[in-house]
Amino acid sequence: QVQLVESGGGSVQAGESLRLSCAVSGGTFSRFAMGWFRQTPGKEREFVAAGSWSGGSTYYADSVKGRFTIFRDNAKNTVHLQMSSLKPEDTAVYFCAISRRIGVREEYEYDYWGQGTQVTVSS
Repeated sequence: QVQLVESGGGSVQAGESLRLSCAVSGGTFSRFAMGWFRQTPGKEREFVAAGSWSGGSTYYADSVKGRFTIFRDNAKNTVHLQMSSLKPEDTAVYFCAISRRIGVREEYEYDYWGQGTQVTVSS
């Protein structure tokens, strides 16, 4: 059974950086397309970033483009989300997820999800 475990969340000041990690077990990691989503209370989960199996293709929400980077380490079955120049509006619970399709932005395209990690950015 595929399992995803996020880590790296925390509380930072605006302008600072954080790196989230998502460790994947139970499957052939190198064949998965990965994505990151985030959710705030009372709102739908929203797409943040996605990457292809090789990591050669990446996709970002407009709100994070140029500030966030998704990358993966297939040798360690881990995908990361490097977040820079954080803003208070980036505050959310961040989830990683697995899809069979590359670059998709809809929740229903993702088959497996982690439990989420909280990111809080204060001004």
